[in-house]
Amino acid sequence: MKIEVVEGDITTLPVDAIVNAANHALLGGGGVDGAIHRAAGPGLREECEALPAYIAGVRCPTGEARITHGHLLPAKFVIHTVGPVWRGGRGGEPAQLEACYNACLALAADYDMEAIAFPAISCGVFGYPVELAVPLAVRTVRTWKGDKPARVVFSCFDPGMAARYRAMLALA
Repeated sequence: MKIEVVEGDITTLPVDAIVNAANHALLGGGGVDGAIHRAAGPGLREECEALPAYIAGVRCPTGEARITHGHLLPAKFVIHTVGPVWRGGRGGEPAQLEACYNACLALAADYDMEAIAFPAISCGVFGYPVELAVPLAVRTVRTWKGDKPARVVFSCFDPGMAARYRAMLALA
């Protein structure tokens, strides 16, 4: 598997799927979630609204992933995952975050995707410490056993985050 870091807007990447760091409703929000919904157009929201809700609007529980089409995005698909809200690490957040990455990679493999792009899941409004999330993300992707995807991109909106991913990738 080829792993790379790209600085810029995840919504512009020509990959098979981009990952949306979503909320439970999958209907858009702030940060990368809102940016993906805006760039994909109203069809993405309509498709998400058609997904079954389990309890009180929860279409995707924490640590799981759902797939939709990319609509107006260059990516053919959007894989939505709900990362954990940071509560000091005592609520199983590392296992939940690892589950997010694995669930997304599994969907990419199921759909025979060559390339997938991840944002820094849970590092925005969900408050997961970057210094803990980046090593976990890199380790989880590196230990993925599937043949697909063949390429994983860590998409970083700012140079500081990109530097963290590059440094972590250089360590091993």
